[in-house]
Amino acid sequence: MTAAGRRRRETVRVQAAELFEQRIKPPEAARRLRVSLKSAYQWHQRWREGGVQALASRGPSGSRCRLSPRCLEKLAVYLQQGPAAHGWVEDQVWTAARVTALIGRKFHVSYSVSGATRLMHRLGFSPQVPARRVAERDEQAVTVWKEATWAEVKGRGRPVGVTSASRTRQASPADRREAGPGADAAAPWS
Repeated sequence: MTAAGRRRRETVRVQAAELFEQRIKPPEAARRLRVSLKSAYQWHQRWREGGVQALASRGPSGSRCRLSPRCLEKLAVYLQQGPAAHGWVEDQVWTAARVTALIGRKFHVSYSVSGATRLMHRLGFSPQVPARRVAERDEQAVTVWKEATWAEVKGRGRPVGVTSASRTRQASPADRREAGPGADAAAPWS
């Protein structure tokens, strides 16, 4: 949740406490504040047990960062140095998997790939996806193949105007059978 979302949620909880103090029931509070009935009942229970302070934010949820602030500063420096400085010389791209490996090597802390991605975003970096191209790629040969060979393989497609669909129209009364389907089971279908 974003910081703005957390602030809005905090404001709504304070408003809920004010409503509860006015003896407004949780269903009415939920309707007025546009929150779920479940949230309103939970907030009401906490409010009864501890007042407005019980509805105060407990801070961001989730697990705490496993790296100290000093280690986070070091990690930012390592990321600024680039992947080649840490053994990835094939391209200058930080992938989440590489950052996970770097954190393990430098700090002896295990992070998941998604956790490393969140950590990178927190530090102002974004993981990059490297383009997988072989070093021996011949751009001219690729262009020639696309223009000549691919055109032959692909074909031209269906010619304009040749289709298998036909227009439909309502049958005239003369074309209709007198009886519905199955009326004369003995009639041969030929």
